[in-house]
Amino acid sequence: MVERNDGGPAFPVPPDARRKDIPAGGEMDGMSLRDWFAGQALAMGGTQPHSNSGGGYTDELAKWCYEVSDAMLKARGGNANAP
Repeated sequence: MVERNDGGPAFPVPPDARRKDIPAGGEMDGMSLRDWFAGQALAMGGTQPHSNSGGGYTDELAKWCYEVSDAMLKARGGNANAP
């Protein structure tokens, strides 16, 4: 399985600003940059895919948003690999 670059945390917190009882790298780091980009794609142009392939519009839309997100990560110098 190819590991996907998620861009790291979308809104990282500096180590000195973290609560001492919460370890870094866990769920408390919030959403990934990939997820943030996908949400922005949805907000800015979420009407792009128009497919009648059995998955339905919402499935196609979600897939398209993550394709845009992967392209954005690749463009900024990350290596966004598709699964």
